Amino acid sequence: MSQHKTPPFGVRVNREVTKRTTKSGAVRYPARARWTDPRTGKRAQAKDTFESVDAANAWLDTLEDSARTGIDRTQLLEAYIEQLGERWARSIDPTSTYDPYSAGLRKRVIPTLGHVPVGMITTGLIDRAIDQWELEFGASTVKNTVAALVLILDEAVRDNLLDRNPAKNRSRRKTAGRTETPTEVMNPRDFALPDVATLDRLVAALVEAGGHRSWGDAVTVLATTAVRISECAGLTVADIHFDDGLIWVKRQTYPGRGGLITKETKGRRKRPVPIIDQLRPTLERLTEGRDPEARLIVGPRGGVVTTASLRRATDWDAVVKKLGLAGLDRHALRHTALTWMADSEVPLHMLQRVAGHTDPAVTQRYLHPDHQALTAVGDAFSTWWAQNGPTATPSGNVVNLADRRKKRP
Repeated sequence: MSQHKTPPFGVRVNREVTKRTTKSGAVRYPARARWTDPRTGKRAQAKDTFESVDAANAWLDTLEDSARTGIDRTQLLEAYIEQLGERWARSIDPTSTYDPYSAGLRKRVIPTLGHVPVGMITTGLIDRAIDQWELEFGASTVKNTVAALVLILDEAVRDNLLDRNPAKNRSRRKTAGRTETPTEVMNPRDFALPDVATLDRLVAALVEAGGHRSWGDAVTVLATTAVRISECAGLTVADIHFDDGLIWVKRQTYPGRGGLITKETKGRRKRPVPIIDQLRPTLERLTEGRDPEARLIVGPRGGVVTTASLRRATDWDAVVKKLGLAGLDRHALRHTALTWMADSEVPLHMLQRVAGHTDPAVTQRYLHPDHQALTAVGDAFSTWWAQNGPTATPSGNVVNLADRRKKRP
């Protein structure tokens, strides 16, 4: 569909659809809308060609609607995004969320959907766009892209270009981003390291590859405390309380617009995390004789250890692939700590507090028992049933064993 003139508000639109057969035998439907410009008194028109008469009439309907309401539903999405400016970003965090959302609009939404009139964007069209993005990009990239599109189309609904937002809930589809693992079997436990020995190998390999022990220190803290890497970067020497055996997580530091951003934690409240014995020697080394306000972990040049710097400095992807852990990312270390805590029978409410989750259902995913634990549950239930539950007699009648024991002489 080509870009074209739109009739001004209040004019009467004359419409016309004709049928034309091309030399190759294909049938096309040229459509034309004509009106008189109220400012100049001259005749004006818009025309386009379609593959069906219904499509032609739908296009003419949008032009008549534009003249009747003053709202141009035929405006292309790219032009609408440009017209909005920063209005779509009013509700998001400019220090962290804006950049990935804006990149999603520039690099994916506009190239894929920018040529489509806003009023013709449908859920099916968005689904096909997401299908294409999922072949090329990871889950978080697709999620950020769809989230940005939702904000744009929310504005289109407010401007009466759309009756409803067709992008709502599309990021909750069964698949999200490039993955070879079925979503229904994926849970946080699936991303955890298998054992402590594997963690030790990972730490040693990263220190060797990066040429500095700060990279290993960061990984050790992440895998033993379940803090996010941005929260790890935000820790100071004063946050380590050896007497209480606690680390106080109060802030996060990450790259944002204009440089590093330090602000409250994701849950906007500080929380304590226990210091396990195996972590204590590392923390003692990192805090001994240092300024209380100094960052707990810094890189070889004194910089903040972020997920990007850790990945680049250690050639992370190559290291984890060599260790047989291809696809492991930095956030998997948080999954590792929470999974191992759950396996050590930390109660759900305490695990939720350590993780900083507001919803216990999110934390509960770490509690899924393995098959051996399920078998043990079955054995215990079988034992209880044999002692207290009903059982079938040879005649097929059901009796309660406890009652039968009471009737014995």
